[in-house]
Amino acid sequence: MSYFSAKSKHLRLGARGEKLAARLLRDKNYSILCSNYKVKSGEIDLVARDGENLVFIEVKTRRATTRSRPAEGLSSKQKKRIYRAAQNYLHNIDNPNVIYRFDLIEIILSRFKIHEIHHWENNFSKPASYSN
Repeated sequence: MSYFSAKSKHLRLGARGEKLAARLLRDKNYSILCSNYKVKSGEIDLVARDGENLVFIEVKTRRATTRSRPAEGLSSKQKKRIYRAAQNYLHNIDNPNVIYRFDLIEIILSRFKIHEIHHWENNFSKPASYSN
């Protein structure tokens, strides 16, 4: 398998996971505000509203044949990038006085179905070693 083919499969898997995560959130009465928010400093898979709370959501998707949990792929470096992107998002909407949190959705898929899907609210907060 070529590098480009493997990269393409990885991106398709991630996109599928993000669509499933958005559906899960809508079923839980969240309002999806933005998907794939990208800035130089980082990226946020989904931005949603849960009542009065603003929620930045990271989606981790793996195939059922993979031994590691999808959540194991969320490194401290990635948390910092998500946090920086969230700060940028808040700045772009004029820093409203809102409560916000960082959620994680973990999805394990087979070719045709969802094996597992977990939503962890408030999965992480400002990284301890973060500095502006």
